[in-house]
Amino acid sequence: MSTTFLLIRHALKEKAAGDVGITSKGKRQAQLTADYVQQYPIAAVIASPLRRAQETATYIATAVQCPLQQDSRLRERVNWGDLPGQTFEQFVDMWERCTADRHYIPPVGDSAAQAGQRLDSVLSELAAQYPVDSTIIMVTHGGLITDWLVGAIPEYQLAQWHPAFIAVQSTLIPECSITELTYDRGEYKLLSFASTTHLHETNIQ
Repeated sequence: MSTTFLLIRHALKEKAAGDVGITSKGKRQAQLTADYVQQYPIAAVIASPLRRAQETATYIATAVQCPLQQDSRLRERVNWGDLPGQTFEQFVDMWERCTADRHYIPPVGDSAAQAGQRLDSVLSELAAQYPVDSTIIMVTHGGLITDWLVGAIPEYQLAQWHPAFIAVQSTLIPECSITELTYDRGEYKLLSFASTTHLHETNIQ
């Protein structure tokens, strides 16, 4: 008896600093994802408070007829624009340092380890809150998903999904990809990783 989680990265966002929304292409990604997840008996939809995640999740919550919930612990490790005056290149350098050193705490935001722990706390709380065999959607960010995976799943298991998972983690989760896992009495099992098969037929991924 386990809880199933669908971890969904937000759709394609606008290329700008700050709390930006999703593009027209991203809206199509979100709609296709919403269409796909209707096959699951969804108990809840929870999203990051950032606009790109909220907009993506709105499509999904509407399709599965669940109220959209928000949890600040699902926000990204750090967002470009959180540090005033930071260029994109400086943001990328900071991001890469955080990825290489999971315990490095940047001037704004969290370390990779802290971010992963945030997501872990949400997963365990939801598993306790909802009946066993529930399926819960979480619309969040690619960095947060890998921050959690690297901390929660043994490296040899991650290598089954990509042989250099740790080294290339920042490139592995496309927009609107779905990572499916189960949680049973403190144990996680990764069923699929960053799947985009629901997007393939339109060639928009």
